[in-house]
Amino acid sequence: MKKITLGLSILLMSVGVFAQEEKQQSNKTEFSVEIDPATFAFNGYGVHLRVKPKNSEHLLIGVGVYAMDFPDLIVDFNPENKDKGWDVRLNQGIGLFGEYHFSEVNKKFFVGVQLASQEYKIENENEVGSEKFSTFLGLGYAGYTIKPFKSNGLYIKPWMGIGYTSKTGGENKLGDSEYDISPILLFGAVHLGYTF
Repeated sequence: MKKITLGLSILLMSVGVFAQEEKQQSNKTEFSVEIDPATFAFNGYGVHLRVKPKNSEHLLIGVGVYAMDFPDLIVDFNPENKDKGWDVRLNQGIGLFGEYHFSEVNKKFFVGVQLASQEYKIENENEVGSEKFSTFLGLGYAGYTIKPFKSNGLYIKPWMGIGYTSKTGGENKLGDSEYDISPILLFGAVHLGYTF
């Protein structure tokens, strides 16, 4: 009986130590790095740093930088610009992000907000030269994080969002042509990330 009692005591102490270690692990600050592979495919980049603050199971905050050439499909999505010879490059975007994950950070459903400053470069096959203009973007989005392997921090993060954008500077006219800046923006991406 003493051996059984001693065995149960050791087992309970081990479970308690393990639970305490798990709690301490979840209470530490965690860092994640995400990339947007599509931006690299379109002659650009998309790199994001995310932080899960200590003692937070659901909040993720971060900053990202990104750039890319817009494919014709995105340019033509605005009927005012469709088939008018525009070449558009998002020269540089810098955004702040805040996300709430319903289960836990980087797992399952989440919602988020992005506030960003973006600079565009436009050219037109019917005009000479190029122009640059900048915009402010406020975007709300939602997505679902998939963790293909339980044993490491790799995750896949598809999301879709709708936002408001407005010109803050520069020129969106080139010669006799004007590139229309739609105030409503629909956008989506699939990020690949790793939590350390």
